[in-house]
Amino acid sequence: MLNVLHIITGLNDGGAEGLLYRLCAYDKKSKHTVVSMMDEGKYAPLLREAGIVVHCLGMPRGRVTVRGLLELRRLLKAHRPDVVQTWMYHADLIGGLVARFSCNAPVCWGIRNSTLMRGVSAFSTILAAKICALLSGFVPRVIICCSRKAAEVHHDLGYSAEKMVCIPNGYDIGLFSPDREKRSKIRNELKIEDKIPLLGMVARFDPQKDHENLLKALGVLKRSGRNFRCALVGTNMTCTNQSMQEIIQKEQLTNKILLIGRRNDIPAIMNALDLHILSSSFGEAFPNVLAEAMACGTPCVTTDVGDAAFIVGESGWIVPPKDPNALAKAIEIAMEERTNAEQWSKRTAAARERIAANFEIGAVVEMYQECWKNASGAKQAKPKRTDYVER
Repeated sequence: MLNVLHIITGLNDGGAEGLLYRLCAYDKKSKHTVVSMMDEGKYAPLLREAGIVVHCLGMPRGRVTVRGLLELRRLLKAHRPDVVQTWMYHADLIGGLVARFSCNAPVCWGIRNSTLMRGVSAFSTILAAKICALLSGFVPRVIICCSRKAAEVHHDLGYSAEKMVCIPNGYDIGLFSPDREKRSKIRNELKIEDKIPLLGMVARFDPQKDHENLLKALGVLKRSGRNFRCALVGTNMTCTNQSMQEIIQKEQLTNKILLIGRRNDIPAIMNALDLHILSSSFGEAFPNVLAEAMACGTPCVTTDVGDAAFIVGESGWIVPPKDPNALAKAIEIAMEERTNAEQWSKRTAAARERIAANFEIGAVVEMYQECWKNASGAKQAKPKRTDYVER
């Protein structure tokens, strides 16, 4: 049984945090310990409920403390891991360096972003990524990228290409599955009749997600006479978000948009939607929401960011980023197809099958196990640039 110690920046709601939780919960062949550089966030209680030991260093956001570094060093020496898996730039940098000098365990970095943009991405994040590029030949044994796009971008940034391996995100297709009862419950709660197309996007309010692009596209649809509702779910997706309200009013969408905020019943939300939309403009690597929606049998329209096109395949629609007219056209095509019950049934089945065939959590756990075994073995196996293939 491999002893794996994970170091992650924090445990709030996010794609990396969610995958870390799923890996630990579903991997019964390894012993997992999780160290959060900040606080407990959303996932520490869930990890403990799954029997995983969690330590929190209590570092303030954006600051590294001597006490935190000493505690991390102590934990590494006490747990004596076979492998140290770090998650995201700051943990790759700080956690990777401390591990490299505190124990003999190989370090596996985790890359979760694709593109970084000056003026939009945090300066500290860009700086950490650039320093990691300089240290990538020394600190990690393996660099695990969650998408092909992430591998390409970080190779161009200067990361050691020979150490890169691509492992996609994995999903519990039993939890995320078609469910008519959940669909009816949420739509009744939202007071949306089944005949009305319910669009939606599950995403925090962030420049990366480009909600303005989505709302402009919905404005185009409304002006063309289309009847629909759109549920926006996620952090700061509430009526108190003044920036959102201004765009909604500008596009005259007040009676079309439902601002729902954060929810803990995402499988039910995905079932309630007829179409999930991702309008991101940059930074995505392997967008979880697309796979979660598709596993529930909900087709997707997405901008061409990260590995979104690979996730969706032929089961949905791909449009360029920052092009609301193209986004509106794709949504319109999907809404029209929805009126053909037989054709739409085939579409929804194809969406779920694609996730079941390519991104089921059990298969992804095995990929990580194999990577960790290779990293901790006497002889280092040269990782492949892309380990996952389309089925």
